[in-house]
Amino acid sequence: MRAQRGAAILTAMLTVVLVATLASGMLWQQWRSVEVESAQRTRVQSAWILTGALDWARLILREDARQGGPDYLAEPWAVALAPARLTTFLAAERGEALVGDDADSVQDAFLAGAMQDLQARLNLINLIDNGKLHAPSLAAWTILFKQLNLPESELLALTQQLLRAYGPVLPAAAAGQVQTPLRPQTIDDLVWLGLSPATLQVLAPFVTLLPARTPVNLNTATPEVLMACIPGLDMAQARSLETARDAQHLSTLADAEQRLGDATIKLNATEHAISSRFFSVTGQLRVGQTLLQETSVLQRDGLDVKILLRTREVVRTGAPLLQ
Repeated sequence: MRAQRGAAILTAMLTVVLVATLASGMLWQQWRSVEVESAQRTRVQSAWILTGALDWARLILREDARQGGPDYLAEPWAVALAPARLTTFLAAERGEALVGDDADSVQDAFLAGAMQDLQARLNLINLIDNGKLHAPSLAAWTILFKQLNLPESELLALTQQLLRAYGPVLPAAAAGQVQTPLRPQTIDDLVWLGLSPATLQVLAPFVTLLPARTPVNLNTATPEVLMACIPGLDMAQARSLETARDAQHLSTLADAEQRLGDATIKLNATEHAISSRFFSVTGQLRVGQTLLQETSVLQRDGLDVKILLRTREVVRTGAPLLQ
């Protein structure tokens, strides 16, 4: 009898342990499914919000093109969107407020964004002209490297690699003997063409990679880029031109020459401009502690604004939004 009672107690204990294990396993599976579904919903909602922000930026550029004229830093496209709670954009019609889970999720979402003129920078593709180095562009890059105290040996390595990447197509036999580097798709790819990560980090705000040759927009370029792209211009003149154009934008290249006040400095439509076709749009969405960033490159031809490139990444948890 005692043996039977001991076996019954042991069986009951094993049954309790088994039921508790199964219940905890089922609870964990249910929790995991809820978390996965929540993350998937957040990802889809974030993608739609960033897509809407990008469409908004395209609309601004289209309306700017409809107005015509130069592109300068006092126009609506150049005004950054400060971090704003999504409830300011998603207010219900007739004054009705969001309620329930939707209200809680929107309260934790913040959107910020900024647009930049990519023609305010030196274009990497300008260095190559019909398989050869373009002398004026090489001179501009050389001046920029000196201004930023970057090693000119890396610029030499970069230009040699670009010549190989964009040069004439070699026959199969010759191609097997010479290693042809891949053509870069973004500025980050210049690391494999001879630039060190430290050099690229300093150089990145002043250069870009666009699909076609582009002049520098004198209305939006920084003093470093102005000094590099205008032969004979020193830093003092570049800063003076920046101050003058910020007070009153440049309407023509002749106007820019007059503002420079130096008869020896001449501008040309091939290297210089007062309007732009290529822009970069950066949108950031913070949901809870997760910050999602999307960067897009836009090309504007008249009223047609098309997307050339879109990249999306999670910056880091708890990172601040664009200011």
